[in-house]
Order: sequence, then C-alpha cells, then structure tokens
Amino acid sequence: MSGYKPTWLNRETIGHSTPMSQQLRVRTLTDSNDDRAEDRKESQGQDEADSPQSADVADLVVVANRLPFQRSATNEGWIPSPGGLVTAMRAVLENLDGSTAWIGWDGLTSEETTAEFGPSSTDRLTAVPLALTQELIDGFYDGFANGTLWPLYHDAIRRPAFDATAWSAYVEANQRFAEAAARWTALGGTVWVHDYHLQLVPALLRELRPDIRIGFFLHIPFPPPELFAQLPWRNEILRGLLGADLIGFQEPAAVRNFGFLVRRFNLATGDLPTISYGGRAVHVGSFPVSIAGDYGDSVRSEPVRAAAAEFRARLQHPRTIFLGVDRLDYTKGIEARLEAFRRLLTEDDLDAREAVLVQVAVPSREDVDFYQREREHVERLVSDINGQHSELGSPVIHYLYRSMEQAELLALYAACDVALVTPYRDGMNLVAKEYVASRVDDDGVLILSEFTGAARELRDAILVNPHDGAELVAALRTARTMVPEEQARRMRQLRKAVKSWTAADWATAFLTQLAKRV
Repeated sequence: MSGYKPTWLNRETIGHSTPMSQQLRVRTLTDSNDDRAEDRKESQGQDEADSPQSADVADLVVVANRLPFQRSATNEGWIPSPGGLVTAMRAVLENLDGSTAWIGWDGLTSEETTAEFGPSSTDRLTAVPLALTQELIDGFYDGFANGTLWPLYHDAIRRPAFDATAWSAYVEANQRFAEAAARWTALGGTVWVHDYHLQLVPALLRELRPDIRIGFFLHIPFPPPELFAQLPWRNEILRGLLGADLIGFQEPAAVRNFGFLVRRFNLATGDLPTISYGGRAVHVGSFPVSIAGDYGDSVRSEPVRAAAAEFRARLQHPRTIFLGVDRLDYTKGIEARLEAFRRLLTEDDLDAREAVLVQVAVPSREDVDFYQREREHVERLVSDINGQHSELGSPVIHYLYRSMEQAELLALYAACDVALVTPYRDGMNLVAKEYVASRVDDDGVLILSEFTGAARELRDAILVNPHDGAELVAALRTARTMVPEEQARRMRQLRKAVKSWTAADWATAFLTQLAKRV
C-alpha cells in the first residue's frame, strides 16, 4: 500500500471549473441509502447490498460539519456556506478524478427537511446531507462545538462553557457522522475529516472501518497545553484524533502542542512527527491552508473592474478606503478595529472625503447568545462613530451585514486601498490571502494580525497586535500615507508568497502524505 497514489485529485484543473453547487447530486442520507440498498437487493442480493464495495460509494469521502452550501435565508435556493474551510475546499473539489462524496449538515433540522434537497447534475461530487434534530444541533453545534471548543481553541477570549449535556450531544453527533462515512466509503478508500466539530470521528470511524485511511485536518488554532488541559474531556478528544492516520494543523506550534499533550497524558509514545498509538503509527504535521492562487483573470475582467469603479463612485471617491471582511465573530477583533478607526478620524481630523471604512460582517451562528451580543455591540459602535464623524449623505463607515458572492467580493478587494485583517486569533485567515491575490496592479496595503496563521507567510504586511489600540491606530495611519513605491514593493512580495503555496499545494501535500500511511 505504500506506493498508493490518490486518483481523485486532478491538480492541474483545480480552481478552473463550474461552481461546485452546480456539480452536485444532493440526496438525503436516509433516502440515498434506502434507494441504493433496494436497487442492489434486486440485482445482487442482500449481502452485496451491505458491502462497502457496492457501486454507489466513494473512493474519497470528505466529512465536515457543513456542506459547501446551505439554504438561503429566504429558502429560495442554495448559497455558499461561510468560513475558511469551504473557501479552501471549493478550490480543491471543483475538479476531481474518481468518485468523491461530501458528508455534512445542510443547515436544516430534521424537522424542516423536505424531499426537495437541491441541485443535481454530474456524479463527480455527491453531497450527502446529514439531517440533525434541533435538540442535537443545540447541544452539539451551539453548545459544545461553539460554546466550549471554539472559545477554548481561540485563547479563551470568551470563557468556555463545560457542560456534560452538550458533551453527550457532541459524542452522539460525531457517532452519526462516523456511521455515515463508514457507509459511504469504498473498500480501502480514504476519509478526510475536517475541523473541531468532528474530533471524535477518526477513532469512531476506525472502529467501524479498519480497512480505510483516515486523515484529520484542524482549520482553527490548537490551543497551548495549559488551556487544553482545562477541558474535562481532554483525553477523549485526544483519543478521537489519534484514530486518524494523519493529523494536520495549520501551524508548527499546534503540532508541538498536540505532541506534548498526548505524551503528557500517556496516550502516545515516540517523537514527532510520527508517534505510536494503539500499535499504529500516527503522523502529525503542519499543512497551512490556502486559496486557489492568483485571481488576476477574474479581477481584470470587465464586470469586476466596472463593479470596483462603481463602488468607489458610490463611496464618493475618498482618498483612502479601508475594508474589513469577516464572519461576525468575537474572535475577529471587529470592535477593536472600529475603535482604532474612530481614533484615526479624531486624531488626524479626517472626514469621509479623506477616509471611509467598509465593514462586511457575514452572519454567523445567529442563534448563539455570544454572537447576538457581538452583533449588537458592533452595530451600536458603527452607529456611534457615524453619528460623531459623518456628514449628511457621507457616512464614514459603511456596514454590510450579509454574505457576498465571490465576484462582488473581488470587486470590493479591488476597490479598496487598505485591507484590515485583525483577529485576536485565527488559524489562518484566507481573507488576507484573497485580498493579496486580487491586487493585480501591485498596489494596496494589508494590515494583518500577528496572531493569524497567515502572518507566518505574509511577512510584508503591516503586522499588528490587535490588543494594542495605539499600535492599530499607528498601522492605519502608516497604511493611509504609504507611498506607491513602498506599496508596490510589499505587495509584490505578498503576491509571490500567495502564488507559491495554493489550495492545490495544501490538498496535494496532505493527501499525498495520507496515501503513504499503511
């Protein structure tokens, strides 16, 4: 098996195809299993119907909390799911060789599920919606994943909640995802599990299907040992991850944290990058995620150029347009960014002719209290700053609370002068890379938090500590007054870094390393 080569990934065509949402067969897990079983019972008999070698299974199965798309708020169709996972995987999965399935929640509860599940076209990627009850979503997703793990893994910016009922829901949900993956994976196939929602799946899946390769990738930070050790179910999470053949993190520091913890709690032996657990070798490595590459053709297209010009005109052609694009999340540092912009306006006596800020806040986890309060705080602060510094018809902050299509987002990247990517903590942050990839004229300035994974690669950005208000203001001032020659020097280096490591490189590196695992 050591010479095994992945056949599902056609690297040359990654990122150059029909949108993923137009390539999918979308079926309920229950209905599709019933249909497959019934068809095979008639033609092959019951034993063959239950075999993982049956016709309608996949060589590669991606398992993530969400499908790459979700129902729109108006229930009129499908829209891309927010977040870095989908951004990265979209570039990889739009072109595939071989059979691939994506198992995930589609945003509906099982109480809301109908027979109409969405688009259907080619068989290259089969999306498998996993329906969850509202009670399970409340405990697994809102409770444990986002009430416990998310804050804990982001330096405990908000105090994590340690609730046994939520933990039980997390276990149950992970079991359901593992069972779905076991049913959909071909004999000797590969499963790629993604992110903090599903850290128990590797071990649960290994019990069900010892014949397959299992990879796990964590898109968010993995916390330092002193924070992770607070988790009452720390050993269970570590054992869950150790069920994988390959465990991937964004940063080398996360690899070291994980290696320290599994040895501290006597769960594994050996030295990184390959440790021993349960008689198996488990490889642990850093695989920084990325984007499709250069957006030159898209940004140079007439529709995007025209939209960018229209954005600047609608903003009344200010000297400097600052831009923030974030999921509305307390880890993103949006409030600190707004306060820094307020201070810049006040200290430099600026108005909307000199500087405006466009803040796009993508709705996220709207049923969670933390996020409801974060939205209230952000919108109150936007209103306060506009009330203090705007003139009639000329606000200094333009706030958009909605998702954006990729073409519209590219036009915004092209229209703005300075991108503000200032989270308190982030596993990578692909907005920073998308902005750089869109700057085809080698102009513009990126202000980037030093606490992002992207900061390790994008060293020619203006790196800032988002906890330091004075440093943030100074960075905004530096960006606003940076001469074109310095902008071009920095941006050329940033664009070189983004082009040198793409989503294709990330996926190829991970899947190739996984293929080496016996």
